[in-house]
Amino acid sequence: MPPEQDKADFGITEELVDEILEAFWLMEEQGKERLKSTVLCSIIVDEGHVSNGMRAEMAFMQMTHDGYLATDGDEISLTALGRARAKNLIRRKRLAEKLLSEVFALSPSEIKTSACRFEHILSPEVTDSVCSFLGHPPSCPHGKPIPHGTCCKKLSHHMKPLVMPMKDLEPGSRAKITFIAPKDHSRMDRLSTLGIVPGTEIVLHQKKPAFVIRAGETELALDIEIASEIYVKVLG
Repeated sequence: MPPEQDKADFGITEELVDEILEAFWLMEEQGKERLKSTVLCSIIVDEGHVSNGMRAEMAFMQMTHDGYLATDGDEISLTALGRARAKNLIRRKRLAEKLLSEVFALSPSEIKTSACRFEHILSPEVTDSVCSFLGHPPSCPHGKPIPHGTCCKKLSHHMKPLVMPMKDLEPGSRAKITFIAPKDHSRMDRLSTLGIVPGTEIVLHQKKPAFVIRAGETELALDIEIASEIYVKVLG
């Protein structure tokens, strides 16, 4: 197979390698650990990763040479090295989907596009930080499992997110506002005039019939929509 310089000439980019490994992982989740090369070629071409089967076959040859794939006759499977790389890709993508969906409330199309970019660029340290930020979630917004990382292995049970919507606080909780993500940006100005800004410490007194919080010497009543747009970190 061609050296590194020539791989790009054949369209065998690192991103293409990632997409093929991801396709294998998804097939394994369906119980298909070994695929015929013709079947895998069709999947890769149909999903638009390459323009034709010949390019796909070239990619398989290079990935086998690099130790990501193993062949047995006309069947292809992931090696331990390939599975480890695929696991990290899926983990980054599904954590990104969770972050963009729950924290930033983006549209499905924006989530899909951005998550596909993030899976190729997030470092292990950033990935673990996102996972901890979200409370080590077990699944993505589509219900698919998020592979555990090193940060998850340190835990004996599911943890609450480091940062959560204020609406999820329990009465009596003390917390610090980390950021505000209003759907109506005019709310940001109104909240600012009341002293509800990032860095402000609050105490939640009640949740019904309205959210009542104390910020310094001021008590405020907020509806659930506003409370869901204010993100806080619980203080000890």
